[in-house]
Formats: sequence, C-alpha cells, structure tokens
Amino acid sequence: MNGLYFLPLGGSDEIGMNLNLYHCDGKWLIVDLGITFTDTLGTEIVTPDIRFLEDKLDDIVGIVLTHGHEDHIGAIPYLWDRIRVPMYATKFTCELIKNKLKETSFANAPLREVPLSGKVSLGPFGVEFITLTHSIPEPNALAITTPHGVIMHTGDWKIDPEPLVGKATDDNSLKRYGDKGILALVCDSTNVFQDGVSGSEGDMRNNLIDVVKRYPRQRVTVACFASNVARLESAAIAAQETGRQVVLIGRSLIKMEQAARASGYLKNIPAFLSDKDAKDLPAEKTLLICTGSQGESKSVLSRITNGAHPNIRFDAGDVVIFSARTIPGNERHVGAIQNKLTRQGVLIVTANEEDIHVSGHPYRDELKQMYTWTRPQILIPVHGEARHLYEHRRLGLSCGIPTSLIPNNGTLIKLAPGAAEIIDNTIPVGRLTRDGDRMISTQSLILKQRAKLSINGSIFASIAFGKKGIKDLQLSIHGITDPGKDTEILTNELCDILFDLFKEDHASQESLREKVYQAIRKHCHLLFGKKPVTDVHLIAL
Repeated sequence: MNGLYFLPLGGSDEIGMNLNLYHCDGKWLIVDLGITFTDTLGTEIVTPDIRFLEDKLDDIVGIVLTHGHEDHIGAIPYLWDRIRVPMYATKFTCELIKNKLKETSFANAPLREVPLSGKVSLGPFGVEFITLTHSIPEPNALAITTPHGVIMHTGDWKIDPEPLVGKATDDNSLKRYGDKGILALVCDSTNVFQDGVSGSEGDMRNNLIDVVKRYPRQRVTVACFASNVARLESAAIAAQETGRQVVLIGRSLIKMEQAARASGYLKNIPAFLSDKDAKDLPAEKTLLICTGSQGESKSVLSRITNGAHPNIRFDAGDVVIFSARTIPGNERHVGAIQNKLTRQGVLIVTANEEDIHVSGHPYRDELKQMYTWTRPQILIPVHGEARHLYEHRRLGLSCGIPTSLIPNNGTLIKLAPGAAEIIDNTIPVGRLTRDGDRMISTQSLILKQRAKLSINGSIFASIAFGKKGIKDLQLSIHGITDPGKDTEILTNELCDILFDLFKEDHASQESLREKVYQAIRKHCHLLFGKKPVTDVHLIAL
C-alpha cells in the first residue's frame, strides 16, 4: 500500500480511547494509546482492540504520545506488550508513563523523552512536537512530515494566553508549517458547538481565589480533575492567600503532583499535607484538594461523602467546590453525590454558578484561528461524536478549507497522492475491557452471560434419578425470589413439576435435560416474566 493514509482505531465518533494510525510507504506510526471508562458488569477500563495491527508489528516504527491524559496514554499498561515498539513523549508525559510501567512486567519498555519543540525521525515520518495549551502540562501538536506531505495532528488543545503552568501556544511554529504547506489537519472537535473562546486558566484562578475567600470559617474542598496541574496550583495559591494548609488526597492526584514536580512545575508551591495530617487541622485552616468532580464511585470525594474515608469526614457547613464541568453522561453520578452532600449540610459551589472552570478544548473562534494559522488542504475532524465531527466539517468548509472527510473508527482515508478519499470502512475495530487481571472483548460471551445473570437471575438443578423417577433433587435459586418463604414456595412448585416430568418416558437423557430446562424457564416466565439462566445436571443411577 503506497502513499499516505490515516486510520483511527479509537477516538473517532466518540470522545476518549484515542488510537490513531498513519501509514506511509509500508510503515505505520501510532499516535496515542488511550482508554475510556465504564462501570458495566464488573469492568472499569476499556481500550481499543488492536487486532488489526497483529500482522503488521514489523512495520510499526513507534508510538508517539501527544500528552498525558488517560484517553491518550492510559492503554499503554494493557496493550504495549502486544506491540513492543519504542514510545516517544515530552518529559511530563514520560513521568506519567513511567509510573504506569512500574506496575507492569515491562517496566523497562523503551520510552524516549523528547524535549519541548523537539523532533524525532521514525522511518518515513519526521515528527516535530509543537507546544500547545490544554488542561494538562505539555500538550503537543505533531507536525508529521512525509514524502507525500505534512499532517498537523493537534491532539487535545485550546488557545490560552495565560496557561499558568507551561508555555503558551507556539503559534509561530504553526504559522511556519502553514506557510510551507499543510496537507491535512487532524483536529480536536470536542467543543465545536461552543461559540467564542474557551477562556483562560489565569482568569479562572482569580475567580477561584475569590470564591475561597467567601468562606473564611469553613473547611473548603476543591474537587477537580487530577491532571489539571494549573488548577492544582490555583487551589494551592487560594489556600496561601486565605491562610490555609493544603491537603492533597487521592492516589491519582499524588502521582500527578510527583510528575509535575519532577518536570519542573509547582516550583513555588510548598509540599502538600497528607490526609492523615488533616485530622489535626482546624476547619478554617484547611483546604482539601481531591478527585471526584464527575461523581466517580471510587473517588476520594465519594468515599468521604459516604463516610468510608479513614481520615476525613464532612461536617455541616463545610464547602465543596466542583471546579470542573460535568462531562456528558456523568450527570446522574454527579447529581447523586451532590444530593448526598446537601443532605449532610455541605454547601456546594459549581461551575454553573461561578466561573471556576475553563475547558481544555477549543471553541469555535479558536478552531477558526487554527485554520488561519495552518491553512490545510484537508480537514479530518476527530475526538468527537458524530454530531461533533459533522459540525466541525461544516465549520471548516465554511472557513475555506477545500476538503473535509469524516472518519469512524476503522475508516481508512487516503490522503495522498491524488484526491483525498475514504477507501475502506470495514477495517476491524472493537473494544477490549479489563476484567479482573485479563483483557477480554466487550463482545465476549463472558460479559453476555454475566449480563443475562444480572437481568434474569439463575437456577441450578441437580437431579439424581433412576427407572422409577427422581431419587434426589437440589435446586439453587439466585436473583429471582427473596431468600426465605418466597424461594421455598418456588422450590416446591418446581419440584412438583419436575417429579411429574420424570414419571414420563423419554427418548434420551439429552431430551430429558432439555425438557427440565424448558420446564423451569417456562414456570419462572409465567410467574415473574423472567427466563432465568438455567443449568441442569442429571445423574443416572
């Protein structure tokens, strides 16, 4: 396959789980290897299915990571050992990846640190890291130079003139590539429906400080995304200005702080206290920073709210500031935790009432500015659901970009030579999920059976029988009736049905098993409208 191609295996027609492939003259470059999250049937982490790459491993030149968010690097601990090629990232992202690798059997996987604005050469791909701004340190666009043209892959970004942590957007490099000529812009679509600009962390910091100052006698908690180091620093400065000690709670936040300090950030912020230290602090001298702004059931904020944290509890009059936007789909979880806090007498402050959050993704005016800087011939919208991608295409075309193509996961797009076009929509894609200590397909029979069990309950029947009928019958009933009298009634009814059934003649033991199976399910469906998962074990005496 000659020429230049783009193929997403994750992150198109969805937000999260980014995995993008570029193909040039027989070689493949991977950009990002991310996860998304679920709370379904005992699983939490979902990664792209990479079976498409399994027969191409010798042709993969490397993995380049745009930044350190979980939806861009989170799949490395679960998928890297199936690819086993070098990874390239800037320092802060490398620090986060190193922490992840410590918990794997491949802690010494080749991880190459690239300086800010650095370059790497990987087969036919020349990759330059271009500094952008986002809600995490060191986000990078990738200027990917090939014999067939230049691709500008933005990753996640915004335009922030005062990002507080890290450098501002390197617009000069974007303009430089725009002047040389960019074939394709592969661009973040998350906030394409939002007019104007996303706002600055600098303005948000002042607003957060003002909010904290309004509660001089209460304990204040700031719930935010762990990866937003600028927000972490802002909360710490708010504490300094109000005479409070900062208590950092939660494993993910602590890891993020360690990576930030190792990368030269948070230089003027004193060391944070631990949750154990918080027990001895007066409420008015305390500012807690924790995760849980999205209502995650295992987050620190949820554990404190539910009284499950060993060292921290909320009292009536405490203040919890949600310094984050509720991600679509999380409304129910966020509402649940805010209701619990309200019942406990805790005052809640959210970004709906106060300007205490700014997005990390570009609004429409920022997208237009990116088009002006880069002047691409082709726009490929990614990092969005279908409605985001189609609107992004409309915006790009209205701004004068000649061509725009919309990918789904598994869409192979030819970028050059010749006119850009979709040449295949059937590349195998899918999702893997971490189930205990293993990775399985989200379409696995394991999860389908588990779903049936959770919906319909189960009955296990063990029957010993002879020529004159049943000698012994044991029924185990789960998830259909309440233990006690109701289960006893159902057991007796099923026993009567099965004893009568065994008085009949049957062609074979297999046909007998099938009649038992059908009899149990039919009776439960008649009583409850449910057909339980049913296992029948027959023992012929």
